[in-house]
Amino acid sequence: MAEIIRCEWAAGQFEEYVKYHDEEWGVPVHDDRTHFEFLILEGAQAGLSWSTVLKKREGYRKAFADFDPEIVATFDEQKIQELLQFEGIIRNKLKVNAAVTNAQKFLEVQEEFGSFDSYIWGFVEGKPIINSWKSMSEVPATSSESDELSKDLKKRGFKFVGSTIMYAHMQACGLVNDHTINCFRYNEV
Repeated sequence: MAEIIRCEWAAGQFEEYVKYHDEEWGVPVHDDRTHFEFLILEGAQAGLSWSTVLKKREGYRKAFADFDPEIVATFDEQKIQELLQFEGIIRNKLKVNAAVTNAQKFLEVQEEFGSFDSYIWGFVEGKPIINSWKSMSEVPATSSESDELSKDLKKRGFKFVGSTIMYAHMQACGLVNDHTINCFRYNEV
């Protein structure tokens, strides 16, 4: 049986990490709740490794109402204090507060554009950017599209949405295909 070749960052990782690479990363997302989930998770990752966040994903799902922005937008100071005691998430007050603020702003974007999906895909003209990287060392941390997206989100009041974070969101949600060309997922997504 032939060896499966994956992007370098997924090789030799723990099971959930490999599964995330093989089944989710780079697959075009058109579901608002999934976009909201990745906004929370990518924001939580700031300054940390993706593996740290991925290991706490179920905790985030529980803490943030299965990533329902309408519920998260109503979280008050008491609920935020509860979350800061919950070991299932990264207990950083700025990041938890940002998740609540981002839920409120997310709803505003949905109201204005009909869906967050319509809004975010507008930054790539409605179709994924397909790159052709030979190795992960070629993959950028940001792009002109993530710069624009970040700038617009910040203008709308979102937090933890710098260009690097938003490029990671674009990679995760398939707005950009950054699987290396030798990876078995490159042509699949």
